[in-house]
Amino acid sequence: MNNTALAPTASTPDPRADSRALFDLGQMVATPGVLAHLQDHATTTPQELLRRHVLGDFGDLCTADRQANLDAIKRGDRVLSAYEVAGERIRVITEHDRSVTTVLLASEY
Repeated sequence: MNNTALAPTASTPDPRADSRALFDLGQMVATPGVLAHLQDHATTTPQELLRRHVLGDFGDLCTADRQANLDAIKRGDRVLSAYEVAGERIRVITEHDRSVTTVLLASEY
């Protein structure tokens, strides 16, 4: 799976810069598949999904999975969010060591 690094722009600020961030995102990358889907549907951006993820809006997860994420943040484990965008499930995953956060289609997981 090839990933593309995501860089903030003037119109899409770096989600890591928000003082309310719950954890470090590390390097931010996205798969070509998710980038194409988001570009085709233009309802959100990878940066917006990253912002939601790092602020604790984990998207379409059950209560137990939300709690597991909060526990993972405290313990230094992997954090996973899921968002429904234009009929596709998108995952945002921050690795346990906070070295990288990946945005990808659920079908690419």
